[in-house]
Amino acid sequence: MGKKVMSKEELLEKKEELLEQYSKSRRKSDKLPTLTKKEKKVLGIGKNEGRAVVKHARVSARKAKLVIDLIRNKGIDEAYGILKYMPRNASEILYKLLKSAEANAVNNNQLDRDSLYVAEAYADQGPTLKRIQPVSHGRAFRIRKRTSHITLVLRERAK
Repeated sequence: MGKKVMSKEELLEKKEELLEQYSKSRRKSDKLPTLTKKEKKVLGIGKNEGRAVVKHARVSARKAKLVIDLIRNKGIDEAYGILKYMPRNASEILYKLLKSAEANAVNNNQLDRDSLYVAEAYADQGPTLKRIQPVSHGRAFRIRKRTSHITLVLRERAK
């Protein structure tokens, strides 16, 4: 009972209709089925943004979200300035991620660097590394080394 994959010709015929359906915001329960990579490429979805993802970053999602909230909806130069001088561990990871997203937007999708802004940024919890710390009386204390998956999306600001 798999999903029917449309051919390139079918996709091009229904392009306007599909783009209209997928661009509407919906409830989580009303979501349309996700498109395959081939279908997204034919329809041109994702060509208006630069996206970068880091998996298994050695910073907790909670700490990363504190820095992410400061750069969301900011221009790219302002976001660089905030991350450069923020005394947090997550800011260094986000700085590299922002550079990668910028490179993806400018080189792959030919977007204008000066009009880019941080459209979406979020951190999800990754797997937790469990370690043991010995304590007194022969007991052990569990240390949780948390990781996170961080996603950053840049888009062009409407002029």
